[in-house]
Amino acid sequence: MKRTNLEIPSCNDCRQVHHTVFKHLTQDELDTLNFEKGCNHYKRGNIIFHEGNKGNGVYCIYEGILKLYKTGIDGRKQIIRFAQKGSLIGFRSVLSNESACTTAEALNDISLCFIPAKTFVALVQNNRNFSMNLIQLSCKELGIANRFILDMAQKNVRERLAEVLLLLNETFGKDENNILKISLTRVEIANIVGTATESVIRLLSEFKKDKLIELNGRNIKILREKELERISDVY
Repeated sequence: MKRTNLEIPSCNDCRQVHHTVFKHLTQDELDTLNFEKGCNHYKRGNIIFHEGNKGNGVYCIYEGILKLYKTGIDGRKQIIRFAQKGSLIGFRSVLSNESACTTAEALNDISLCFIPAKTFVALVQNNRNFSMNLIQLSCKELGIANRFILDMAQKNVRERLAEVLLLLNETFGKDENNILKISLTRVEIANIVGTATESVIRLLSEFKKDKLIELNGRNIKILREKELERISDVY
């Protein structure tokens, strides 16, 4: 894992702090967090932690995107979700005192703040609002996981691909040209959908032929969002 030290940004100046669980911290708690945390920069493809490893702290994304995945018996990766700036990663394994259930990999160049487990647990124990917001976050992520399991069991590959495109649109948005603000390889898309890369390539070509999307390398432009919703049966 290659990483470089990053000048530690202050939580008081962080643009994301008011949109995360840390918005509930007192000034004294923020000062303690600033003193005890560390920050590092990772390149695309760097592994932050592996599934099965014991977590010794939690990560907050300052800039960039992480992908979290599980590895099957055959070595195939199943991407569970993405996390972007402001997201808190690894807190469940710290609080449950269990090994990480996923692997976290930098999707692009990324900057992470690291909070030692002891510091994080103290915040949970001493700040009720912080703890409650963390519980709500856990419940939300559990709901997403349950929906993912249901989709894998009941939807075909075409329906899942349409839903993945909608999910990427909802999570990362589009630019002024309606192009998704995330660039993924066909392998990565297949790892989200849970199918072979060849199947994703074929279905993307079909979606393009049906004028649902436009493709330009890794760039995907959404043309007919309502039709993708119909195919995915997401609503």
